[in-house]
Amino acid sequence: MSALTLRTGALAGAGLRARDAARRLPRPPRGRLLLPALAWALVALCAGAYAASVAVPLWYQHVREQRLLIVTSGSMAPSFEAGDAVVLQEVDDPSRLRAGQVVSFWPQGSDDLVTHRIEKLLMLPVYEQDTASGSMVPVLDPSTSQPITRQHLLTRGDANPARDADAVPLSRVRGVVLGVHPGWGAALDWAHSRAGRLTLLGPPLAVLAAMELASMTGARRRPAVEAPGAGPGVSDALLLD
Repeated sequence: MSALTLRTGALAGAGLRARDAARRLPRPPRGRLLLPALAWALVALCAGAYAASVAVPLWYQHVREQRLLIVTSGSMAPSFEAGDAVVLQEVDDPSRLRAGQVVSFWPQGSDDLVTHRIEKLLMLPVYEQDTASGSMVPVLDPSTSQPITRQHLLTRGDANPARDADAVPLSRVRGVVLGVHPGWGAALDWAHSRAGRLTLLGPPLAVLAAMELASMTGARRRPAVEAPGAGPGVSDALLLD
């Protein structure tokens, strides 16, 4: 019998032994396969939710050149409620503002945005403080000696019985509301809070750490298995070649 025949027979025997060894190996329980799948699903769900809370406002800002504002009061109900999010478009041309539009603005003496509906546009004198008396006096046009006027907005919340106390100069208008997403504001506000970040990012990090620890522990406990097919038959066949 030739060396080639011996080698072929040895390799075939090695293949049979490998298949027999594979059949004898215990299959992992179904629970062991299901647990990693559930763990990865939890990681994907939590991480995906937090990523969406960051990506959606950025998409509005950089792609559509708009802003998402979170509504914090019910002064515009039923148009939108606290916990909703409104889509805000900056005002490039103040002359396009009209009565009936909903705008976000900074009230006089405040840095908190208010979102109310325009009831009326009108021209009002510009005032300044008189250095001698300390009172507010109209600013006069030197050429005509008439008060200088600027366009202002009279606004009111849909749910409020009375108009806002102060007129809003156009320079303090942040933008015009183009749309409403019910419930988005509450979700975004929670996702970026301390509790929201802990809830959305804590479980994925804990699951990944547990999976890595389990993998390291399993690798240490797993016994070394001799590669199937290594035996005297193969060595003898090679020596006869």
